[in-house]
Amino acid sequence: MKLAQFSNLFILIILSVFLTNCGIIKKPNLSGPVLEPDGKKRARKNVEEGRGLIFSKKKKQGGDFLFASSNPLWRASLDTIDFMSLSSVDYAGGLIITDWYSENDASESIKITIKFYSNEIRADGIDIDIRKKNCDQYNKCIIKKINDNDLNNQIKNKILTKAAKYSKDLKELDKKNRVEKKYPGSNE
Repeated sequence: MKLAQFSNLFILIILSVFLTNCGIIKKPNLSGPVLEPDGKKRARKNVEEGRGLIFSKKKKQGGDFLFASSNPLWRASLDTIDFMSLSSVDYAGGLIITDWYSENDASESIKITIKFYSNEIRADGIDIDIRKKNCDQYNKCIIKKINDNDLNNQIKNKILTKAAKYSKDLKELDKKNRVEKKYPGSNE
């Protein structure tokens, strides 16, 4: 029994020396800068410098739009149709679908779908699709696409106008809150 334990320990020591010398297990570099002992400060510094944990080195592929709530086009679209309840919202895919909306006539309602092709504020970066549902007294409904370009353009123009204003406000706020960088040795 003692011999088996000794041989296991011996194999473990040999294996660790082998792995260390092959570069699989790296020795720490103690000659570099001293690390911050406070983990929270170290983590905050890493975030500020854009460092993070990366599991794979896959290249980014096209069509990856992230529509965050700070995106002016996204915010303007939501503000424009805020009177309608939302059926589906996909931030990553750039899609907003409203629920069926009716003001007074319950037999007639509309549904709006907004598709984002870009996060830039451009007329061709957004598509508006409007559907109209007409139901009879027996709840037999017919759904048709509204091909009224005037209505589509009105909604699109309202969204683009609001998005341009939000973008301008965001740039002014960013400029106002920007910290002026001062370098050692400058006389300013």
